[in-house]
Amino acid sequence: MRKGYGVYWRRIGGIEKAFLLFVVIYGILYFTGISSLAQSITVLALFITGLLALFRVARRGMRKAIWRLRNRLIAAYLFIAVVPVVLILAMVGLASWVVIGQMAVYLVNKELEHRETTLSRQADGFAAIPMGVPETALGRFERNTRNSFPTVELLITGKRDVRFPENSQITHPPPAWKHASGLIVKKDGNGERLYAWAHAMAAGEEVTILAPIDHELLAGLVPGLGDVTFYPLMGYRKESHVPPKKNALDFEFKGFYPVMVPSWDSPEKENSLLLLVDTRVLTVLSTVFQKLDWTEKLLSWFVVVAILFLLVEMVSLVTGVQLSRSITGAVHELYEGTRHVKEGDFSYRVPVRGNDQLAELTTSFNAMTSNLGRLIVVAKEKERLESELEIAREVQNQLFPKDVPFTKTLELKGVCHPARMVSGDYYDFMALTDHSLAFAIGDVAGKGISAALLMATIQSTMRTQLSSSNGAGLHHLSAARMVSVLNQQLYATTAPEKYATFYFALYEESNHSLTYTNAGHLAPMLLRGADFQMLNSTGTVVGAFPFARYEEKTVLLEHGDILVAYTDGIAEPENAYGEMFGEDRLKDLVVKYSKADSSEIIARSMEAVNQWTGSSELQDDMTMVVVRRI
Repeated sequence: MRKGYGVYWRRIGGIEKAFLLFVVIYGILYFTGISSLAQSITVLALFITGLLALFRVARRGMRKAIWRLRNRLIAAYLFIAVVPVVLILAMVGLASWVVIGQMAVYLVNKELEHRETTLSRQADGFAAIPMGVPETALGRFERNTRNSFPTVELLITGKRDVRFPENSQITHPPPAWKHASGLIVKKDGNGERLYAWAHAMAAGEEVTILAPIDHELLAGLVPGLGDVTFYPLMGYRKESHVPPKKNALDFEFKGFYPVMVPSWDSPEKENSLLLLVDTRVLTVLSTVFQKLDWTEKLLSWFVVVAILFLLVEMVSLVTGVQLSRSITGAVHELYEGTRHVKEGDFSYRVPVRGNDQLAELTTSFNAMTSNLGRLIVVAKEKERLESELEIAREVQNQLFPKDVPFTKTLELKGVCHPARMVSGDYYDFMALTDHSLAFAIGDVAGKGISAALLMATIQSTMRTQLSSSNGAGLHHLSAARMVSVLNQQLYATTAPEKYATFYFALYEESNHSLTYTNAGHLAPMLLRGADFQMLNSTGTVVGAFPFARYEEKTVLLEHGDILVAYTDGIAEPENAYGEMFGEDRLKDLVVKYSKADSSEIIARSMEAVNQWTGSSELQDDMTMVVVRRI
């Protein structure tokens, strides 16, 4: 027995041991009553270690519970079917809360705006009276505003000074205010307070109307709706006006809406307030729809549907458990078969029972194991080749530029989509000085590893030449000379059939000049306004002829110019009828998306080419560089 306890003690973790130790310590402290502080600290340690121990036990139990396929299928059903339904119901509840809350806020806000409009009209009317304000006008003012605002103050200055009521201490706002109305925050003897107000100036008359906003006025905007306040200026009300609950589903909730209210002292100073409405679901619905009985019936039907839905879910769960049992038997046999295969026993055969799809699966498994022995060598060889290709692809991805050189007047974007694991296309960006950069695009003849290696050679050669400039300006560099050096090195170090088309350009930010050499590459297109200028070849391909000569040309980029360089994987893919995508279609796309981002131009162009071919596999490497003068 002692040996069994020792084994169990060694198997449990450190957290569980700490929990048991704190239990013993707390028991000693509790029965001896030595220190209340020590007992409190021990209880806190017990709580923390107990939670951690419970989490570890639950995790181990979950792992053991879902090890069997049957339990895993049940868990998968819960996550696939039950959890999304619960989330959807939660989303519906949240959306309902937001919508009903905004309904309540809308009702209050609309009524408040209506009453504010009453004050604005009164102020405009007083300002428009040409011969001063008669007593009858004040009487109408009192009658018109009594229902909207129980307390209101009026000040008119100009041809005749008028105060209403006569003992009112109201003053005009600061001169910065002109014609205004709505809500305003004004300081008085008790601090800041919220008012509805209107201010008008016309024909020498200045009119100011102030009506204080309190909880009782807000609660009466929509009778019976509930409590209304502007938080935090007005705080919460002392007496609740929330209507009583009509049934179990008539929940109380709070609607809110942010409001920016200017200050009396300055129109530019604003106060951020929240319009809060405490009400109930049926109160809002009955106010909006005016049919409370229909609303209650709708909620009742909703509960019935929810119960039916829950019953269907329970039936589905039971059915899923039964179906899982019919699956797990055959899967267990397949599991035993896989264990034999893992140990190298390819002669093991799984018993076939029944004539359903699981039986067909068992038969297929037996056929697979019979062929697996002789195919394993081929599979390993293929895996090795794929691994090498993956490594080559990762290496090549590192060769493409990760960052675009920063310039104030030029935006660069390049993308390459290889037709295979590795690409023979090439593009590169490189900063020369703070005000100059170089970029290139090329297309190596062929595909696969050999083309990718030649692409890496081109990049290394060009970057070596650019790095040797040691930050010098473009006046020390020549695009034609650098392409000529590249041609000589490729011809000397590669097979005769290896060559590449190549476009190389140098950009100087001071005068926005673009000096380029086009070695047999598809002519990049320069969009200026609605016209295209083609930057045609200035020499033949690189790597084919040692005696090749190259020229360079210079164009000045204007604001808004877009230069698009691309490889034949963009222009030459064919559709089902043998028609190439062509340069004209690409021009149309560039014009159509000229106002869009450079990434959008590239994405839309490649998407159009893929749709043109109608195939998910690329016919050739697709590479595009977009240069935009900003």
